Amino acid sequence: MTGLSTILIVVGLFLLGGMISFAKQGVPKGVIVLLGIGCAMCLVAGVMRLEVWA
Repeated sequence: MTGLSTILIVVGLFLLGGMISFAKQGVPKGVIVLLGIGCAMCLVAGVMRLEVWA
């Protein structure tokens, strides 16, 4: 597990928490969707950088 993959996964989880928090506060759906897209991209990039696939 490299440092960059760890950072990407942590940022993805942080964005997921923000998305859940914003959804509870009633923030407009566009912001929540944007956070969700960013969260998914970070998590997928972090998981794909893990060296367990080789």
